[in-house]
Amino acid sequence: MREAVTSARRIVVKVGSSSLTTAAGGLDAERVDALTDVLAGWLGGRPPATGTAGRKRSGADRRELVLVSSGAIAAGLAPLGLSRRPRDLATQQAAASVGQGLLIAHYTAAFARHGRTVGQVLLTVDDVTRRAHYRNAYRTLRKLLDLGAVPIVNENDTVATDEIRFGDNDRLAALVAALVHADLLVLLSDVDALYTGDPARPGAVRIAEVRDEQDLAGVAIGRAGRSGVGTGGMVTKVEAARIATGFGIPVVLTAAPLATEALAGEPVGTFFHRVRQRPAARLFWLAHATSPRGRLHLDPGAVRAVVADRKSLLPAGITAVDGAFTAGDPVDLVDDAGAAVARGLVNYDAVELPSLLGRSTAELAASLGPEYEREVVHRDDLVLLV
Repeated sequence: MREAVTSARRIVVKVGSSSLTTAAGGLDAERVDALTDVLAGWLGGRPPATGTAGRKRSGADRRELVLVSSGAIAAGLAPLGLSRRPRDLATQQAAASVGQGLLIAHYTAAFARHGRTVGQVLLTVDDVTRRAHYRNAYRTLRKLLDLGAVPIVNENDTVATDEIRFGDNDRLAALVAALVHADLLVLLSDVDALYTGDPARPGAVRIAEVRDEQDLAGVAIGRAGRSGVGTGGMVTKVEAARIATGFGIPVVLTAAPLATEALAGEPVGTFFHRVRQRPAARLFWLAHATSPRGRLHLDPGAVRAVVADRKSLLPAGITAVDGAFTAGDPVDLVDDAGAAVARGLVNYDAVELPSLLGRSTAELAASLGPEYEREVVHRDDLVLLV
């Protein structure tokens, strides 16, 4: 038995579109119900009493679940008369707006049979990288768990643009696991494990455990799923496992029909061991969930201050600015060779910065006003990439 699985009390489970839909693209009610039965069984009994006293009475055995569910776009295909997943963003958003309601309605009814309430949480990258939005996302998920509900998370496909998308729900699940400080991430798909090659071909061998990158050496990781309704493939699941284990969260990768065995700690699928202790959660999101909107070029002294001394970035150490960003956007901090050494949330618009470069904050405050006596990127909003 896998002790890291059996001892887990707060887990994030991600299920892919192919595990929830029919070949025609609509939701498969039997599959949704079967998955819900397994997850409700793992949670056990009725939800605990709410409030501080109720949480204390539930004790160390209380279990909490966050479900990251794909399937919204796939569920919307048949009602809209679409034969396959659309490629353009506008049609994807239209399908998601139809399918999301169908998906959450099925989960609501299925979990209600077990006395469980669900809450829908739709996220974009901005919701978890900007400081205030990150706190709001955490508080919402935390309160739902405190009240005994099951948060059902998906990317907000109806409004997300290419620039603010997570890209796939495998990565979203890993980042949500970091956000809620989960004990375990379970990735469910239509493949029962990670193999050394295509499992449909002779000679492919199941990889039972992954302890480090060396265990993945020589492994051929496919990009496309079998069903054609998802966006991921094994490559996104392995990347999600890297993200989660890098945050200190072990991962089980297996097929949805094996969910019962996986949650019981049986040696099914592939188990990814955590590789380090947990870093600061919000900065972990900043490193893995964002795409830079621009670049700040640093002189050697500023690189040393940011990387070695862990200091904030000041205007005096910046030599050039690339990109069209606004205050609060993520930007990469690059050295004189153009290599990214850190990523942070910038405090100025791109159009403001050129006139500030090379000048001290005291000089800027004296000539432009006290509001300019501040960092370009504060060290609390900065994560190292080296």
